[in-house]
Amino acid sequence: MEESKLSGLKRKDFQSTIQGKQTDLFTLVNKSGNEVCITNYGGALVAIMVPGKDGKIANVIQGHDNIKDVVESPEPFLSTLIGRYGNRICKGKFTLDAKEYELAINNGPNHLHGGPTGYHARVWDAEQKDAQTLVLHYLSPDGEEGFPGNLDITVVYRWSDDNELIIDYKATTDKKTIVNLTNHGFFSLAGIANPTPDIMDLQCQINADFFVPIDDTSIPTGEIRAVKGTPFDFTTMHAVGDMIDADDEQTRNGAGYDHCFVLNKREVGELSYAAKIYDPNSGRTMEVYTTEPGVQVYTDNWATGYPGQHGATFPRRSAICFEAQHFPDSPNRGFFPSVVLSPDETYTQTTIYRFGVE
Repeated sequence: MEESKLSGLKRKDFQSTIQGKQTDLFTLVNKSGNEVCITNYGGALVAIMVPGKDGKIANVIQGHDNIKDVVESPEPFLSTLIGRYGNRICKGKFTLDAKEYELAINNGPNHLHGGPTGYHARVWDAEQKDAQTLVLHYLSPDGEEGFPGNLDITVVYRWSDDNELIIDYKATTDKKTIVNLTNHGFFSLAGIANPTPDIMDLQCQINADFFVPIDDTSIPTGEIRAVKGTPFDFTTMHAVGDMIDADDEQTRNGAGYDHCFVLNKREVGELSYAAKIYDPNSGRTMEVYTTEPGVQVYTDNWATGYPGQHGATFPRRSAICFEAQHFPDSPNRGFFPSVVLSPDETYTQTTIYRFGVE
């Protein structure tokens, strides 16, 4: 594995022993020389180095520059893999085959992102297959964070010559369980800085005619609501900041955008276009494609200006997240797409983040 040439990150700063396993930094380089840097602690993305319209290369993902800061981050889910269940489960309870399971309560009255010691806080086994491919593996034991079944998970990061970060997920279980994996990348297309610019002028389009309304604890109300005539209508591209603070119950409940959008799909599980963002200053773009039925769009509403890589700081609303996933609280909503995985099934997901310039 070569050292990162563009990001300034050093392997030795990510090498440690945690949970009895070795942590490291892995650098993927495509034929254009653009880079993605990943640590196997939480599968965290710590650099995505891509050019703007002026040719200047910048890091467009928020992260840290050493393993200690990754582990102790004020934002524990910063650009990490998320599981066993991404997003919220109401009051940390769900029932499967007539048995009730109780999970950690770590977000108000609810369970969030697999709990305090979810997959974001685990050391994954890592093998860099080639210059552009990293394979991560984790065996999540039966009962970990309250979830049933030994879940055997493989996540493959591929960095294509077209500046596509392709994430393939696969998981199997030996007992019926629930699964909702995602990546919680905090994207800053302007490039991270001190301070990292806010996303209010970032142009955004989301391929969704409906979204999932939430209550004041961010749990779905049960309704699937049309975006038309609401601050959630991104069917045509416009600035994120246009209606983020609208006088609307839903933007108040999310403190901005922190909602699951129901993606327009021709068929279940198809890999299709989900969203696009465009930074007018740098000219950078990012398109999202996924097989998942939804994408949680989060506008970094709770950041405090904490420090990140190389002296960068991350103020409120300096990033946007597109967490491809099933809907929040699906285990308690029989009419949402199922998140149940049985021993005779294989969970799969593909999500692509494609970077470009206009």
